[in-house]
Amino acid sequence: MALSIFDLFKIGIGPSSSHTVGPMVASNRFLEELDQKALFEQVATVKVGLYGSLAMTGHGHATDVATMVGLLGEKPDLVDPDKVASYIEEIETSGELWLGRRKRIPFIKDEHLPFHFGALLPKHPNGMRFQAYDAAGVILLDSIYYSVGGGFVLSDAEADDQGKPGAAPTVQLQYPFENGVELLEFAEQDGITIADVVMRNERAWHSEQEIHDGILRIWDVMNGCIERGCQQTGLLPGGLKIKRRAHDLRKELVDKPEAGLKDQLTVMDWINLYAMAVNEENAAGGRVVTAPTNGAAGVIPAVLAYYVRFIPNSSEQGIKTFLATAAAIGMLYKKNASISAAEVGCQGEIGVACSMAAGALCAVLGGSNLQIENAAEIGMEHNLGLTCDPIGGLVQVPCIERNTMGAVKAINAARLSLRGSGEHHVSLDSVIETMHQTGLDMQDKYKETSTGGLAVNVVAC
Repeated sequence: MALSIFDLFKIGIGPSSSHTVGPMVASNRFLEELDQKALFEQVATVKVGLYGSLAMTGHGHATDVATMVGLLGEKPDLVDPDKVASYIEEIETSGELWLGRRKRIPFIKDEHLPFHFGALLPKHPNGMRFQAYDAAGVILLDSIYYSVGGGFVLSDAEADDQGKPGAAPTVQLQYPFENGVELLEFAEQDGITIADVVMRNERAWHSEQEIHDGILRIWDVMNGCIERGCQQTGLLPGGLKIKRRAHDLRKELVDKPEAGLKDQLTVMDWINLYAMAVNEENAAGGRVVTAPTNGAAGVIPAVLAYYVRFIPNSSEQGIKTFLATAAAIGMLYKKNASISAAEVGCQGEIGVACSMAAGALCAVLGGSNLQIENAAEIGMEHNLGLTCDPIGGLVQVPCIERNTMGAVKAINAARLSLRGSGEHHVSLDSVIETMHQTGLDMQDKYKETSTGGLAVNVVAC
């Protein structure tokens, strides 16, 4: 399976890569399928059924909103988050949806976008069934898509192929690694870094300038999300009445700089701030980078911001090395386990992001390939079994603070590995397989369904 850096880091909107970005992508693919089969002009109405965790936590994760916006033809990386509310208001007020910005069709949300609570489609917990009807009520197209985490979407046929999508399945990579052992072997045989392996593979899709510009755009969006999150105030949407905290925390840190001279752990407050700012933006439906998911979107930006702002001699090249290394680690999880909380719990989101960030930070701090692999392994080993139990189905509690913990844990994992030789007893491949097995054993109520854990033991409103 061939994966690109830009498969692991997608630009989209919050609050969830599997519940927001994925459904938008699926809606876009449905529109393309109508076009490819020359059915668009015959469509009188459409119905989109949501199944599994897309139904169970879809309202809190804005899956209905994302699906409708996707049916308008808007794309996750280009849609203006500030216009989404007006798009939905227009649909609900008029009772019509402007399908693909080409044809107005009747659309009543409760009728045309049903939530099938407790029902599953056979190949993944995040299922969507798109049906297009003609004026006589005859089904023109009946298509199933699965949102498998991180904004990846599979058709029903693609899901038969083990649910492992690639940016281009037939592309020839210079270093076609499938696991951690192969990744390290390729790097060792040519005397290069893990980041070099990924950057050379990236040439199969993009020119050097495209790679350079694309990676720096990812960081620009991450950094912009931190800055916007620090500026915004008020309550997050959804009914839990969660107050944004990043603005006040930043003000306190800026207004009292002398506190940093007294408390050497003040840097941890800044790291917490960066992660919190991103995930408050995510919870509000703002623009974020799936890294590798929206629920975990604050971990990698927070650790990268720590590198850029606190590490002497940080550089543009260091940013590229950081994100390329993180992508390499994320690819291993995508290939051999999962980055979907609906499949394996939050260990597949915060745990993977922590692992990616730990290895990436180790790389830019001068770690060897073995130390990088060790840092990534530590990052996941101590997130094994992490459940996904969002209160009210919202990506807020415990999700926002969980990103701060993932970021701090990643930095500690990098520091631990740098204090060692790189030799360790548990390999990254072993911990990835353990995470996968743990996810398979985990009860469904702890997998983004909001039917267990904090979601049932804490009053939602």
